[in-house]
Amino acid sequence: MSEGALSGLLVIAIEQAVAAPLCTVRLADAGARVIKIERAGGETARNYDSAVKGTSAYFAWLNRGKESAVLDLKDERDLSLLSALLEKADVLVQNLVPGALARMGFTPEVIAARFPRLIAVSINGYGQDTACAPMRAYDMLVQAESGLCAVTGTPDTPSKIGVSAADIATGMNAHAAILEALIERERSGRGRQIEVAMFDGMADWMAVPLLHYEHAGRETGRFGLSHASIYPYRPFACADGTLIVATQTNAEWKKLCEQVLDRSELAEHPDFATNPLRVSNRVALDRELEPAFRALDVADAVARLDKAGIAWGRYTEVRDLGSHPALRRVEVALADGTLITLPRPAGRDAGFRPGPVPGLGTDTDNIRAEFLPG
Repeated sequence: MSEGALSGLLVIAIEQAVAAPLCTVRLADAGARVIKIERAGGETARNYDSAVKGTSAYFAWLNRGKESAVLDLKDERDLSLLSALLEKADVLVQNLVPGALARMGFTPEVIAARFPRLIAVSINGYGQDTACAPMRAYDMLVQAESGLCAVTGTPDTPSKIGVSAADIATGMNAHAAILEALIERERSGRGRQIEVAMFDGMADWMAVPLLHYEHAGRETGRFGLSHASIYPYRPFACADGTLIVATQTNAEWKKLCEQVLDRSELAEHPDFATNPLRVSNRVALDRELEPAFRALDVADAVARLDKAGIAWGRYTEVRDLGSHPALRRVEVALADGTLITLPRPAGRDAGFRPGPVPGLGTDTDNIRAEFLPG
C-alpha cells in the first residue's frame, strides 16, 4: 500500500455495514493502519451477498487496506486486548448499538481518563440527547425519517435514493470530523469524543427544502429527474435520444433560448424571466421547450449546448457505467489474492495502491502477539 498523509496513525474499528467502514477505509486509503475488529461469524456486510467472486460487494468496496481480528468482546481476555489496542490507538471508530461500548466498561469518562489522546467516534442513528436515541437506524429508515424520501421520486411515488445515502453521508461526516480532531490534537495534545448521527447528516442535506417550507411556506415536490427549484433543469427528448440539460442562471436561460433552441422570444417572455417564474410556470414552459428539443438530434443539441456554455449530461444505466469515459479505476486484491477493480476514490491519483481486502480473522494471532504478548 502507498504511503499516505496518515501513515503512522493507528485506527481501531469496531464496525459493521456501511457508515463506519466507509469512514475507516478513507483513513486506510490515506495510509493509516486500520485494525478491524469482527465477531466470530464476521461483520454484517460480509454476508450481504457473494457477488464479487464469492465476496460481498459491500465488503469488497469498503474494507481494502484493513487488518481483521476476530474478538469476543464479552470475553475478559479479548477486552484486555481491546484495552491494549486503545492504549496505542489514535482513533477509535465504532457503530455498535448505543451504550454497548459503555457496557464493556469503556464509558466516556473511562475513555477520557485512560486514553486522553484518543479520538473516539461513535456513529449512531440519532443524537443520543434526543427522544429518538433508542431507535434502530438503517439507511432507508433514516432516509424516510429525515424527509429525504418526501422530495425524492415522482409526484405519485416517494422513493429512497438508490444507494446507501444516509450511510455514505455519515461515513463522510465521521471522516471529516476525525481529520478536524487530529488537527486540534496537534494543538491541544488531547483527543475528543465525537458523536456522528445518521439523522443529522440527512437533516443537513434537507436544509433547503426545510428553509423553503419554514420561510416561504412552500413544500418541495417530487419531480423525478427534474430539479425541484431550478428550471429548466431536466431531461429533454431529442429526435434520437435524451439529454439532461441544466440551466441555472438567467444568462444561461437566455443563451438556451437564443443559441440552442432558436427561440429568442422565450428569453423575454414575462412568465419565464426569472428562475422562480420558470419554476412556477414549468408546465407552460415545458410546452414550449419540448417540441424545440425534439426538432434536434442529440449530436446537434450537444454541439449547440457546448457552444453556448450550458451544462448537459446523459442518463447512464449501471451497465454503461463500467465503460464511461470519465470512470477511473483502481486495482484491489481480495483475500484470496484475486484482483478486481473498483472506482478510484475521489482525491486519489493514478499512483494510489490500496491494500487488500482482509480475510476474516486473518490478522488475529499477529495482533494478539503484538499488543498483548505473553
